[in-house]
Amino acid sequence: MVYLDGVAIAKLPTKDVARRLGVLPQTPIAPEGLTVRQLVAQGRYPHQHWLQQWSKQDEHLTEQALITAGMTDLGDRALDSLSGGQRQRAWIAMALAQNTDILLLDEPTTFLDLAHQIEILDLLCDLNQTQGRTIVMVLHDLNQACRYADHLLVMQQGHIYAQGEPAIVMTEEMVSHVFGVESRIVPDPVTGTPMCVPVSRRIQIQSKIC
Repeated sequence: MVYLDGVAIAKLPTKDVARRLGVLPQTPIAPEGLTVRQLVAQGRYPHQHWLQQWSKQDEHLTEQALITAGMTDLGDRALDSLSGGQRQRAWIAMALAQNTDILLLDEPTTFLDLAHQIEILDLLCDLNQTQGRTIVMVLHDLNQACRYADHLLVMQQGHIYAQGEPAIVMTEEMVSHVFGVESRIVPDPVTGTPMCVPVSRRIQIQSKIC
């Protein structure tokens, strides 16, 4: 059972959940030809009803989301004309327009090159630190998770294997047990957070031969 603020989420109306929890799936899909501003405006739909459609607050929060995500200059561009990193920022802006305290993102850096990955993660970190939003992310890059997360939760076959601060969770034993990979955990030379250095089987074989 999943709970949101102490209430079983399955018992809450969909609109009520959307007013409190912003969700960005791994591969979101938008109607063809939609502009960035039109996409971001969709984040305001959970707050509308038949007596009140589009308000000044909706307009303000939509524009604010574009500014926060650095997408103002691209507001009139078609979503499908943007680069992968720009599109991801547009989707994040839509989630921001929902004006929720919690953002849940499923692999927000998937299919992005390294520069865009860092750009997106820095943006999310800023949202957490400057706006106090709770950011929950699914990440497969262990080192990025250690760099950006305050709290890690490691899943294995649908069950929680470990959770806590990166320094506690990221161990050679955990990496071996969950991922089946021998590794060395060393301090990140930039941030000091745990950094996982995998040991390839080829290197292991060479070491045994030597």
